[in-house]
Amino acid sequence: MKKLTIIKVGGKIIKDPDVRNHFIKNFSIIVGYKMLIHGGGAVLDEFAKGINVETKVVNGRRITTEKILKLAVMIYAGLINKEIVSKLQSFGINAIGFTGADADIIRSSMRLVRNNVNYGLVGDIQKINVHLLNKLINNGYTIVFAPITHDGEGQLLNTNADSIAGEVSKILVCNYDIRLVYCLDKNGVLVDETDENSIIKELSYVDFQKYKKDGAISRGMLPKLENAFSALFSGVKEVVITCASDINCQNGTYLKL
Repeated sequence: MKKLTIIKVGGKIIKDPDVRNHFIKNFSIIVGYKMLIHGGGAVLDEFAKGINVETKVVNGRRITTEKILKLAVMIYAGLINKEIVSKLQSFGINAIGFTGADADIIRSSMRLVRNNVNYGLVGDIQKINVHLLNKLINNGYTIVFAPITHDGEGQLLNTNADSIAGEVSKILVCNYDIRLVYCLDKNGVLVDETDENSIIKELSYVDFQKYKKDGAISRGMLPKLENAFSALFSGVKEVVITCASDINCQNGTYLKL
């Protein structure tokens, strides 16, 4: 079975041009089929602050108002996505940038109120065009996904990039031997966020539930790990949480069932 490396990279890495360019260069030399899903929350926060637009995140997930959605589309699907695509082209990678709305490749439904939290214009993935994904990959394109989807009725939706990485991995698992890598500004999953040496080298689902209950793993790491374990349960061969500078996964946190 052909190998496919799916990388999700976070907004803090995207925000720093030097770190981002170093990451993209390392991504470009990955052998075989590859795909990149990017966030951009740190950049959005910076833009929002500059124009006095309030931002709010609950349990690692962004509350998306109409103003925030407009910023997200401009920054994620426009500025960040096209900067990444153009940089990959300079490294000889034939990259193509997508939102879920393009070619109806990822369709979502607006998230319902959960635990008395109204997330606003946030999309939960319902359908992925696997035929088109396979066609693009097999024709040599490196897909770069921005975290924007649509509902099929003209409404764009902000969708967690970790979720896109996980769901795309799950739907392609029958066609490829997949390695799913979540790249952070940390060395992996840490027991203590302030101590880079407190990395968990191997994390089982049972241990994840214990850390979650104790509060050692919280905030933005929760949706990341929930999506990562869901991918493992669905047959993805390997899932790693690691630092963006360690894209080849020499270290990091390896997940197991």
